[in-house]
Amino acid sequence: MRLYKVFAFAFFALPFAAQAQEKVVPVKYGDMEQWVTRKIHESGIIGGKTKLLYELGPAQEVDGNIAYVNQGGSPWGNSNVMAKVMGIVKTNVSVFPEKRETGGYCARLETHIESVKVLGLVNITVLASGSLFLGDMKEPITGTKDGEKALNSGVPFTSRPKAVRYDYKVKMSGQPDRIRQTGFSRKSTVPGQDCAIMTCFLQKRTEDEDGNIIAKRVGTAVVRYDKTEDWRNGATYEIMYGDITRDERYDAEMMGLGAGHYYARNKEGESVLIQENGWADADEQPTHLILQFTSSLGGAFIGSPGNTLWVDNVHLVY
Repeated sequence: MRLYKVFAFAFFALPFAAQAQEKVVPVKYGDMEQWVTRKIHESGIIGGKTKLLYELGPAQEVDGNIAYVNQGGSPWGNSNVMAKVMGIVKTNVSVFPEKRETGGYCARLETHIESVKVLGLVNITVLASGSLFLGDMKEPITGTKDGEKALNSGVPFTSRPKAVRYDYKVKMSGQPDRIRQTGFSRKSTVPGQDCAIMTCFLQKRTEDEDGNIIAKRVGTAVVRYDKTEDWRNGATYEIMYGDITRDERYDAEMMGLGAGHYYARNKEGESVLIQENGWADADEQPTHLILQFTSSLGGAFIGSPGNTLWVDNVHLVY
């Protein structure tokens, strides 16, 4: 009987011992409690409204049409931007702070239609999805062509976490297909239901003499959300290391080399496409971390208006 008791104690104690060894590290400003509020004054020719743009960073207010640079050491950028097209100042707001019923704030990312029309001068209607990512955005945006180049995706990072953990909620638009609306062509249908996504890539980057950024993929975690869900707290997703193409969880479209078509700035400050040219060894140390939450699937100007993703309490688990 005594032996049985000792064995039973050891058996049930193991999970708690393993849990005690887990180290959970918050991503700076990932609790979504502090926001920079920017007051941008749109051009009088389109109404002259004052719009509020929100950025994750130390709580403060910035009044004026000032190109934003990440504040307070915040590693986060988002899709809220000030644009200046043909001398006209216009904004897009698709990421918002929102109070949670349980207290505190979260980030709300939503997909919507944004338009600016001035008779005889400019007529642009685009689909904009909400995106929150590690990196930064270069302002002002001067057009919809090659808009991805304004993003500097990823931050320097040399650790090897085993998982990403955060709280989330999802609302789907209910549409069976997506739309593509770039501002320079007619609205078209993109087959397939829209999804909200989380992407986490660990990369080992180098830069060649021509300024090209070359990367090997070290770690991968991608999640699609295609159903409306209420809050789920502490959702945890494993980061898979090395070549994962034979793993049953591998999704070539979402996880394959080059997925996402991410851009970053080289040493000269030029925005270039990150060229992922191979899988790193499973024990390789990364140099950069890409972590992105997006309310729609398919890239710039593609999605379903109404798709919404809420995110809070972002952590890395070791």
